[in-house]
This record gives sequence, C-alpha cells and structure tokens, in this order.
Amino acid sequence: MFNNIGPMGILLIAVVVLVLFGRGKISSLMGEVGKGITAFKRGVDDGKKELESSADELRDVTPTANAAVAPVVTPVSTEAKDKV
Repeated sequence: MFNNIGPMGILLIAVVVLVLFGRGKISSLMGEVGKGITAFKRGVDDGKKELESSADELRDVTPTANAAVAPVVTPVSTEAKDKV
C-alpha cells in the first residue's frame, strides 16, 4: 500500500498535515509524544531496578542460625526397585 509513496508524496502529506493542524498544534503534539517516551523509559528502568532488587533478595542464600537442615533424600529409580 505504501510502496508507491515517494519523496514527493511524503512532502505533500507533510504540507497537508501542517496546513490542517498548524505549527503550534504539531509542536505541542510532539512535546507530548516526547513526554510519553520519557515516561515509558522511566517506567522500564524502574521495572528493571525492581526485578534486580527482587533477584538480589532471592540470591541471598546465607544460612541463618535458626534454619533447620533438611535431610538429603536420594530418589530410587523404578529399575532399582524391580531388581530388589
């Protein structure tokens, strides 16, 4: 659909948009787009920091004095049961 639009077509579309909306409206719209992009990036960074902090909490495997040691249980395969 857009394969036939050349540089002149894009220029014509830009002129029509500029005439319809005016320079002030377009600049304020681009400002809002910029604010949205900035807010999105900030949200992504906050999400990464939150994931990293929760991952650090999960990685903390230092044993505490009150922690009970679980017994080690080795599973017996079904083949070993059949031979016995």
